[in-house]
Amino acid sequence: MTTTETPLGEFLRARRAGVRPQDVGMPSHGVRRVPGLRREEVAVLAGVNADYYTRLEQGRERHPSAQVTEGIGRALRLDADARAHLSRLAGTVPGVPRARAAYQVPPALRQLLDSHRSAAAFVIDRTLDVLAANDLAVALHSPFERMDNLARMVFLDPAARRFYTRWDATAEATAGHLRQAAGLDPDAGRLRELVSALCGHSTDFGRLWNNHVVTGKTQGTKHFLHPDAGPLTLTYLAFDIRDAPDGQQLIVYQADPDSPSAEALALLRTGGL
Repeated sequence: MTTTETPLGEFLRARRAGVRPQDVGMPSHGVRRVPGLRREEVAVLAGVNADYYTRLEQGRERHPSAQVTEGIGRALRLDADARAHLSRLAGTVPGVPRARAAYQVPPALRQLLDSHRSAAAFVIDRTLDVLAANDLAVALHSPFERMDNLARMVFLDPAARRFYTRWDATAEATAGHLRQAAGLDPDAGRLRELVSALCGHSTDFGRLWNNHVVTGKTQGTKHFLHPDAGPLTLTYLAFDIRDAPDGQQLIVYQADPDSPSAEALALLRTGGL
């Protein structure tokens, strides 16, 4: 029997290990040699042949149907982001074309960034490289050595654990964003380079990366501690940029009107701290 490592197989094994029998209403008898569900149990829950599911994990089968991936997604209790990631790994959704040339943020988009005077706004690509930022976003992230890649900043910059007051949640979400990117474009050289560097210098990233958690960036709340502005509670929104390659998004951080965080952002913007 030949076993070949595949992104699909790695993902299935990692997520299977995170689901306990009691999570899905299955009895657990005797000593279990593996964490989480057995392959046979996943197959039963997904409604597929156990040998076929085993071949998927071992890389001997790589292209399950949409119906099979949906069944496996339910069996492994995957959320929407993780199910979409599974479908991409299985090839049941259209691939994303790779950019043929370096992309420059157009002047109109830079003007839009600068128009957000009371909000910190910046543009990232799928690998979390920061492509452009307005002055307030730069001021907000001034504790870092440089504002170049959000993942590098979270895992490798010493300022991160103080700046992100909920660092553990931020770190898990950041690794999840990159895992989603791997499903969208598994052959991306920039992503491979970044993941290799992070794994080589951060055991925390390596652990989270191997958990295969998938997270999309849409909206939420962030908590920061800026050395000059103090504690900040900001909401963020992520907007997909149409016609731009590499899954680019406009990220906007803003504070509730008349809140202490809004006052702190205003002082950051004017340099009055």
